Amino acid sequence: MRKGYRLRVFGVRMVPSREIERLIDIMAALRRPGSGCPWDLEQTFRTVAPYTIEEAYEVADAIERGDLEDLRDELGDLLLQVVFHARMAEEAGAFVFGDVVEAITAKLVRRHPHVFGEARDLSPDEVKGVWEAVKAAERSARARASRDVTAVRPGLLDGIAHALPALTRAEKLTRKAATVGFDWPETAQVVDKIHEEIAEVADAVAGGEPERIEDEIGDLLFAAANLARHLKVDAEAALRRANAKFERRFQAIERSLADRGRSPGEASLDEMERLWSEAKAAERTGHPRPEPNRSPRAGAADPGTVGAAGSRSLAEPVIGPATGRTRRPAGDDT
Repeated sequence: MRKGYRLRVFGVRMVPSREIERLIDIMAALRRPGSGCPWDLEQTFRTVAPYTIEEAYEVADAIERGDLEDLRDELGDLLLQVVFHARMAEEAGAFVFGDVVEAITAKLVRRHPHVFGEARDLSPDEVKGVWEAVKAAERSARARASRDVTAVRPGLLDGIAHALPALTRAEKLTRKAATVGFDWPETAQVVDKIHEEIAEVADAVAGGEPERIEDEIGDLLFAAANLARHLKVDAEAALRRANAKFERRFQAIERSLADRGRSPGEASLDEMERLWSEAKAAERTGHPRPEPNRSPRAGAADPGTVGAAGSRSLAEPVIGPATGRTRRPAGDDT
């Protein structure tokens, strides 16, 4: 905004402010028929939802990069999404922004009896148990209020949002199922399940069945997410780190080739793999040196992992012996 510039909308000065009311006023002005922003006016809950998800990811990205200045801006963008949705709800006569604030403050008080109530000196596990019990009671109350008899006894997996990233949702589904014992007792059994799914992928590939291939790949990813949960690893965060690592090393290949006046399209696969190994060594030791590992290019993998030339076959276990099952766990219907 230019120095000294002030925008008046319906007598209200639209200037930067620390007060949430100003942000609410600005959004109201943007959505006012006849004088608002044409783009903002044509938006709906459905059209804004993808932006809400995107802004949440940008918050996570700023956190991952440790950029607090950017985090401040991204949190503002995410807050705008909340105000945007609340404004559309107000226009529909459903609720206003203040109702959103009231709902979350009431929920926090209700779900923390060890802070705001009589329950004291609870362990972290006990706190989690209280949280889940309160959530279950809330779902039942909502079902009764809706007078939907079939929903009075909600399913265990109800409430796990379908719009979550697939890996995150897989983790939540298996975690919830595990609360009633529907889980592999041992991590080794989850590893065995992954071996089984890899074999089924190989079989589907051999059969040349696109739909089955997709189905089996999904089962494999689901099993991998379940393994991450057993190992207390955030599957989504782990994959983000793997993506960043691939991007970082490929960019190193591009830089090395650019120094020689060339592009990846002009380099041989062997040359790019050698540069990949150098980038990998540089990250580990700070002193570039060739390594025998091959890059994870499309259709290949490091020696000793599935799919690499001269390596184990897709159907062959790569992480340990098979073990027996004691019960049918979550995800075993695949």
